[in-house]
Amino acid sequence: MQLSDTQQGDAKNMSDEEVRRLNWRCRRGLLELDIVLQRFSENYLRGLNKHELLAFDSLLDLPDNEFLDVLTSKVSFTSIEALNTQQFDEFAMQTVLTKLSGHENDILRNNSSMRKTYHE
Repeated sequence: MQLSDTQQGDAKNMSDEEVRRLNWRCRRGLLELDIVLQRFSENYLRGLNKHELLAFDSLLDLPDNEFLDVLTSKVSFTSIEALNTQQFDEFAMQTVLTKLSGHENDILRNNSSMRKTYHE
């Protein structure tokens, strides 16, 4: 799925229609995914950058069971064939998965340590 011209920028610039479209795509057949995705949508969707949006959109293309396996770390997103054919930033995918899993504080810690390592 391709993102619109507006979505190519930050999600903060998404139109209400685009946000509604993504919210609709967050409705899944598995209750567990519904709960996680609705929380994610409410808390993070408008703040995603373009790389994170592409990664999130790629996840939404997955069947529910594969999505849940990736979300619960039963399988790595790198082992999902459907994701291997799409182009997205792996760091952005990991950031989205961390936010989805509810471990967003780990992102801050990891980003801080990555910046230290990079600048040293």
